[in-house]
This record gives sequence, C-alpha cells and structure tokens, in this order.
Amino acid sequence: MAAFLSRLGRLAFRRRWWVTLLWVAVLGAVGFGAVKAPAAPDTGNSMPGIESQKAFDLMDQRFPGAKADGASARIVFVAPHGEKVTATANRAAVEKVVHEVADGRQVAGAVDPFQARAVSKGAGTAYATVTYKVKADDLTDASKKTLEDAVQQARDAGLTVEVGGNALATQPAAGGAAEGIGIAIAAVVLLITFGSLAAAGLPLLTAVVGVGISIASIMALASTFGLSGTTGTLASMLGLAVGIDYAMFVVSRYREERARGHEPEEAVGLAAGTAGSAVVFAGLTVVIALAGLSVVGIPLLTKMGLAAAGAVAIGVLIALTLIPALLGFLPRAVLSRSARRGGKAKKAKEGSEHNGGSRWARFVLRRPLPVLLACVAGLGAIAIPVTGLQLGMPGDEAKPTSTTERRAYDALAEGFGPGFNGPLTIVVDAKGTAGANSTADTKAAARTIADRIAATKGVVSVSPPRLNAAGDTAVFSATPATAPTDEKTKDLVRTIRAERPALESATHASFEVTGSTAVNIDVAQKVQDALIPYLAVVVGLAFLLLLVVFRSLLVPLKAAAGFLLSVLAAFGAVVAVFQWGWGASLLGVEQTGPIMSLMPIFLVGIVFGLAMDYEVFLVTRMREAYVHGDRPGQAIVTGFRHSARVVVAAALIMMAVFSGFVGSAESMIKMMGFGLATAVLFDAFVVRMALVPAVLALLGDRAWWLPRWLDKVLPNIDVEGEALSRRSPVAAVPAPDTATERESARV
Repeated sequence: MAAFLSRLGRLAFRRRWWVTLLWVAVLGAVGFGAVKAPAAPDTGNSMPGIESQKAFDLMDQRFPGAKADGASARIVFVAPHGEKVTATANRAAVEKVVHEVADGRQVAGAVDPFQARAVSKGAGTAYATVTYKVKADDLTDASKKTLEDAVQQARDAGLTVEVGGNALATQPAAGGAAEGIGIAIAAVVLLITFGSLAAAGLPLLTAVVGVGISIASIMALASTFGLSGTTGTLASMLGLAVGIDYAMFVVSRYREERARGHEPEEAVGLAAGTAGSAVVFAGLTVVIALAGLSVVGIPLLTKMGLAAAGAVAIGVLIALTLIPALLGFLPRAVLSRSARRGGKAKKAKEGSEHNGGSRWARFVLRRPLPVLLACVAGLGAIAIPVTGLQLGMPGDEAKPTSTTERRAYDALAEGFGPGFNGPLTIVVDAKGTAGANSTADTKAAARTIADRIAATKGVVSVSPPRLNAAGDTAVFSATPATAPTDEKTKDLVRTIRAERPALESATHASFEVTGSTAVNIDVAQKVQDALIPYLAVVVGLAFLLLLVVFRSLLVPLKAAAGFLLSVLAAFGAVVAVFQWGWGASLLGVEQTGPIMSLMPIFLVGIVFGLAMDYEVFLVTRMREAYVHGDRPGQAIVTGFRHSARVVVAAALIMMAVFSGFVGSAESMIKMMGFGLATAVLFDAFVVRMALVPAVLALLGDRAWWLPRWLDKVLPNIDVEGEALSRRSPVAAVPAPDTATERESARV
C-alpha cells in the first residue's frame, strides 16, 4: 500500500493543476446539485420497534387529520398574586387568547381551559392546549406571530403568560459561531505547531473544501434518501475535525522528509506512502465506528452515521491527493522559517533534534509501571459515576430559565404537580378483537382500562376516553405523580404495561402507552440494549483492522482497552456534572437530570474513531522505527519525537471545536460538547500519551509479537513504508546521542 500511495502522491504533485481543478470541479458540481435538488421530505424521527412509536402510528392511522406528532403549544396563564384566573377580567383575557389562536389557518384545535377544567385547585393557574395540523418545522411565521401576539395581549392585561410545547421552541444549532470559534483556535494551534502561515492554512483550507463537498452532497441527495436537516450536523463536525487532522499529519511528514534532505517531489511521495497509509487506516476505523451506528436500529442515527462516514472518506481522499497537489504549489512555503533560511544542513539538524515528545517518552520509559497504574487508577476513579447513569431525554426542565418553555414548565409543575408536564397517552385498540365489535364495546373497554390505570399507584388523574369516528379506537391520558425524568415515572410506565395481559383478557381490547415521556423511556431502553452489540461490532472490526496494520495481537488489544477506559471516564465526568450537579454552575447548567438517551452511542462512535486516529498516528511511527531496526524502547522514543507534537495539536484542535459547544444555551448541545471534549482530553493526553508508551515499554519485543501462522495469513500492506526505504536513499534515523537515550534504547 505504501508504494501505491507514494505513486499516487507523486502523480498528484506532478499533475497539481489537474488535481486541484478536479476537486474544484467536484465542489462546484455538488454545490450546483445542492441548489437544484428538491427539498427533502419530512420523514420525521421515527423509532421503529418501540411500543410508543407503534402507538403514534396507530393514532395517525385511526385519527386522520390529527397528527400525533403535530406541533403543539401549551399556553400557561398565571394570575397576579392574590388573584384568580377565574376572575371576570382575567377570564375574559384568557378566552380572548384562545379565540384568536383558534382562528389560525394551521390550527387543528384550541381548548378553552374553563371548558376543559384545566384550572388548578387554587385557581391561580390555567392552561390552554393548542394543536396544529403540521409539524413544528412546518409552522409558518404567520402562525407563530398570531400565537405570540395573542399571548402578548394577555400579558398586557396583567396576566403572566408562558408558552410550552414545541410550537415556538427554537431548534438547537450545533454549528455557526461554535464552528467559527473552533476554526479560529485550530488556526492558532496550527500556526504554533508549524511556525508557517502556509503550513497552518493548508489543513484548514482542505478541511473546509472537504466539509463543503460533504454538506453539498448531503443536500443534493437529501430528497432521494430522505435526509433531514440534522443529518449534516455530525458530518460537518467530524469532517472538519478529521480533515484538519489528516492534512496536518501528511504536511508534518512532508516537512520531516524535507528536513532529512529529500527534494519536494520525493518528500511528497514518502509522506503519502507512510503518513498516507496511516491516514487510510485511521479513516477506516472512523468509518467503521460511524457506519456501525446502523446497529442501533434508529433510522436517524443510521443516516447521520453514514453521512458522517462519507465526510470522513472525502477527508481521506483529499489528504491523499489534494494535499500533495497543493504542496506542489508551496514546496518551501510550508516549511518553518528557520528551515527556509538554513538550507539542507539546518533541515537535517532539525529532523534529528530531541523535543518535548522524546523527553516525555524517556520519562515514561524510566517509570512505566507507576505511570500505567496512575493512568488506570485516575481514569477508573473518574469513571465511578457511570454506575449511576440514568438515560432519558431532557425536556423543557433542562432549558435556561430565560426561555418561555422553561417558565411554562415550572408554572405547570407548581400549579398542577410535577407529573403534569409529562402525561402518558393510552391508545386503546378494539378493532378486530373478539368480543369488541361495536362503539359501545370500545367505549366500555376503554372505560374499564382507564379505571384500572387510574387506580394504579403513582397515577394522579385520568382524562375521559375519546373515540375516533369509526368507534374502534379510544385515546385518553394519564397524569403521573412524578416528573417526566423521575425514575418513579419510568417504573410507573412498566407497571401499566405489565397490567396489559389481564386487561386485554377482561376487555377483549389491547392498549399501548405513548406520549413524550413514554417515547423517551423506550428510546433510552432501545439505546441501552444496543450499546453492547454496537461496541462488539465496532471494536471487533477495528481490532481486525489494527491487527493488519500493526501485525500484532497485543497492540490492538491495548488500543481497545485504552479506549474503553477513556470513554468510561468521559461518561463518568458527564454523569457527575449533568446528572449529579458537580460543578454544574460553572458550565451554566441550571437543571440536572438524566443523560440524553443518544449520548452514549454518539460518544462511543465519535470518540472511538478519533481515539483510533491518535493510536494509528502515534503507534505506526513506533512500528516503523521498530521495523527499521530500533530497539523497542528507542522505537517508542522515535515515535514520540516525530508524532507526539502532531497528536497533541490534533487533540487541542478537537477539544477547542467541541468545547465551543459547551457555551450553548441548549442542554443537549452543552452535554455533547462537554462529553466529547472530556473524552478527547482523557484519550489523547492520558491514554495515548501516557498509558500507551507505558504498556509498550513493559511489553518490550512482545508488543510486536504475532503467531507465525497468523503472520502468513494476514496481508502485508506495508504501512511502515519498508518498500519505500529500500527504493529511496532515506537518511537513517539518528542514533541515540545521550546517555539517557542509550538507556532508553535498551528498554
């Protein structure tokens, strides 16, 4: 592979104009396709295979015209202190709001709180429920303005009015300013790392090109494959991250080969053959991790994973072709200022000098066991909170108090009880069941089921059942005594579902439990059940890939074990902050609660890909030195001398990009940003920079052991570029020239 990639890099270098124009043409073509492509259909975020989704589908089928997932607004009215909403003036203001909102073109219905008895016991609070015919994303500005104007009139009348639901809720954004901050910090880190504007700008330029092609492709194919607007979020974030990483790794190796005295084209070929091989396999591990999201069985996750995997693949192709082409335009500009001034002798000296990476490696080599124990103990201690992990979907209660949704949530909880914000919807299906062949039978069955559920411990109230036009389906709601994210509410849902067999036998009708609370519970369980199979598939495939790359059994095992340590520690930190509240105020977290259901899958997939990036970048250089004759200890030092700086820079860039999202007002984005930044911190600086060299130092030659029969079976892909070293007069890696280094080489 190294020989093939070297030829590809040389070809791109020589045909740099054609290669550059080709990528520009690709960007223009997909951009044109994105502009001309029809809008993507709103396929929704369905969760097949869970009970609550089946109930939603049944409601859509049996109650046509009233979408179960249509937009809704819950207008909460709070009377001034000492007054009641039932007072004449206050009541008139409330009824006026309901009347004006009900006339909206997209409104399916608006329920008067006085007719629906939606008034608290003390008459201090009331609420009106507004349902829409379309989803929240399809609400027009006119519909939203009508609602906002009506609410403002009630406020002018002296009432405190807040709006819950999703009608006016803004969708969380994961890009924009956060990505801009990340790019700015990445530019600073690259400039410090390379000491050259051209070398710093090249990875940024190619990463932006790659992200542009990826996002335009997603937009162009959105209608064909039903890709939603959120599909490109993960692709954009990871495309930018790995695009910078991969380009930086190739540019760094080019500078190193130039420092060893090679001419530009030869240096490009060597960089593409060695660093390019590492990029290919690092990219494959990320693609495996992202494509593996399809194991979960959630269409949204599958589409996001595959789209992001495509963005990573584009990043790999750009690193292998466009980077060598652009290096052809800037053969000297990407070198550091001292290298450009000093000539080949100066470059050779720079290539052999010891740096912080080699000094750190020698420190670990002298104390491998204490370093290993400290890493495991530290990460293990941080991971302890994982034992109390609770999955859910934070709702309005997790939003800042500056939002009307959060204030509406608090007002309803105070006036009607904490469970009022998460009612359970019970769908009774009597169609096709023996003994329930009329509307009267359906009504009686629904009444029996409602009475039994009302008597269940933990249920505060049950609404009267409402039948559909055909008389074969009924719907009613049950209000829990506890908040939507409370563990007792989860137990209540299980209890109600456990009563189903007995009730079906007694009423000859089946029922299912749904509603936002039940959906969150079901999704959390689905993700939890899929986590172990997902880990098995991803880690298993990556182990086989790394087995081929490193031709070692123990190095891939160590890589997987280190990843599990770092990701568990990241989970522990997330639980400690967002669920337990440790230091939550420092991050602006106003309300603790369960961890977002999709967080484990996202964190595992993204961090696994990035962790294997660091592993491949760092350890392939050690493997290369070992294959070329270094002793195990010296190979570790050599690998750190050449790769540690790049890995540290890549990790700092990732942390900067992810940390930018911690400042988001949305709890979910804040949680994702913190979790990803923490995971990169642990994996790059603790696992890869400390645990990895400690384990390899303790293993010595055994680290690179492979059974003879397996060595014959595995394909020899030559990631180390051994074939290139035989063909090119590469200067030898300088021998240890200090007593400390000679001691390290004997380890």
